[in-house]
Amino acid sequence: MSTPLFPDDIWRHIRREASEFAASEPALASFYHASILNHRVLSGAVSYHLATLLGSQAVPAMSIREVFLQAMRLDSRIEQALCKDIEAYCERDPACNHFLMPLLYFKGFHGLQAHRLAHWLWGQGRRALALYLQNQISQIFHMDIHPAARIGSGIMIDHATGVVIGETAVVGDNVSILHSVTLGGTGNTKGDRHPKIGNGVLISAGAKILGNIQVGDCARVGAGSLVLEDVLPYQTVVGVPARVIGKNLGGEPSREMKHAMGNSAAGDAAHQPSQPDPLKS
Repeated sequence: MSTPLFPDDIWRHIRREASEFAASEPALASFYHASILNHRVLSGAVSYHLATLLGSQAVPAMSIREVFLQAMRLDSRIEQALCKDIEAYCERDPACNHFLMPLLYFKGFHGLQAHRLAHWLWGQGRRALALYLQNQISQIFHMDIHPAARIGSGIMIDHATGVVIGETAVVGDNVSILHSVTLGGTGNTKGDRHPKIGNGVLISAGAKILGNIQVGDCARVGAGSLVLEDVLPYQTVVGVPARVIGKNLGGEPSREMKHAMGNSAAGDAAHQPSQPDPLKS
């Protein structure tokens, strides 16, 4: 992996790309200027663009933008996390070849950053506004994340449609989540009832992970799988209900984004490309 960039580095890349794109496509020049080039700093551009997407007649974009700016000013971790998220998209998504693409076009990134604001508001006791943002995120970006859910940095939520993350869920750093993934509960019992996802985990399309269970660091969860029990670090699980079919030999599956694997016996670390491809979305 390349050396992580600082927010100022990310911002320089984004501004340069926006200038080049504005020159090459005049029809979008005003869009690039309004979204990026008219702003001095990254927080200004992010707050403007997301507020434009989330604003409504009831709560205008300007009001949402002011809250975004306040949150990023008071908690530097928000901007640091979003920069790591941008790097995650550029590193893991072969369709993402410019730093500005997640910021302008990827609803998984938009919903995640809006959740970061909602989570900050939740921690500040401003729960009504946090829940309002959750509802806006669900309606606009088609992903539903409870404001209390704790999500690390370096996250890629690819495509995003249908992603649901419950109130007491915890997601570690450098995790990749594909569309239609659920981190949910198993009943109406209150309290700690949602999954805890470790660092470097890959959760493929349509997977359902339910209950207060642990998915260990660098595990892989196959497409369409139903996970109801703990998954140990570095294990690969597939199926309904999910079963262990292999074990990874180091590395972070979330970064490698390798969905193909052999249908090997539990504990078998060998990769067999000729076998079925249960993790491919």
